[in-house]
Amino acid sequence: MPAVRDTASLYHGRLLGVGTYRPERSVDNTEIAGRTGLDPDWIERRSGIRSRRYASESETLPTMATAAAEKALAAAGVSAGQLDTVIVATITSMDQMPALAVEVAHRLGARRAAAFDISAACAGFCHAVALAGDQVRLGRAEHVLVIGAERMTDILDHQDRDTAFLFADGAGAVVVGPAPAPSIGPVVWRADGSRNAALKMTAPWHDGTGLRPDERPAITMSGWKVYRWATNELVPAAQEMLSRAGVAVDDLDAFIPHQANMLITDHLVEQLGLSAHTAVARDIVTSGNSSAASIPLAMEELLSAGKAPSGGLALLIGFGAGLVFAGQVVRLP
Repeated sequence: MPAVRDTASLYHGRLLGVGTYRPERSVDNTEIAGRTGLDPDWIERRSGIRSRRYASESETLPTMATAAAEKALAAAGVSAGQLDTVIVATITSMDQMPALAVEVAHRLGARRAAAFDISAACAGFCHAVALAGDQVRLGRAEHVLVIGAERMTDILDHQDRDTAFLFADGAGAVVVGPAPAPSIGPVVWRADGSRNAALKMTAPWHDGTGLRPDERPAITMSGWKVYRWATNELVPAAQEMLSRAGVAVDDLDAFIPHQANMLITDHLVEQLGLSAHTAVARDIVTSGNSSAASIPLAMEELLSAGKAPSGGLALLIGFGAGLVFAGQVVRLP
């Protein structure tokens, strides 16, 4: 019986370019306060957020994802025709099928690319980077487009005092391609389903009999449970990411966590003992929590503002509903 042939040699992958799309409308805390009765100053103290972006009716999920992807391709110097795979991390596509990635690949003209979505909530982007890096490393693909895209406002209860001030919309993308040396570290990722009630949807799309609920399900969260889990689990996880990559904390040029809450970011910075020269992503201040889009959005902001160097080492870590986390050390595009 003939053997199944497989790729024998290993390659290296890295992030070649990043691109983003930020919705035009900026919503400040005063507007949120008017709907929820929360104090605008309390919102900022509790989350670090001063404003966030809301997508308009014309800023659809495919539109935002495609715009971010086009910028990432241009930054990487890669054409859509060179893409072998398109991966979209999202939890807000209202179409169960086909995958959002298929629509984006079509809009880009990536005619020969495989395309699929992944659902890992706010950790989705780091999951997708891990998959893309492995594809390139194993010779399955030469160029992979990774997109995090969300319209969180579509699944948000805008009167909910626990969530209405946090979530936002946007899209970010990176191109992963070949490199002469390792530039995407091993992923560390885990899931804890025993805590899934801390961050979930209020209801499934049907009630078990095939009937749809009277109202669209929305996101619901117990913030203190998520905070306690994140502050307990993410520091040892981040240390494991550094160890597996052979990188010391003082070697980091940037720390780019999921933009969930400034209090969580501050805790991680303190507990990891980050050096003063390490740029810390705080894009949440004006972008809010955009779930799977938040890390590439924050990455682009650090690079475009000159706060972190191209080619510098960055620790990425995403975490969210599940409860799940994923992260890795990468060289910045």
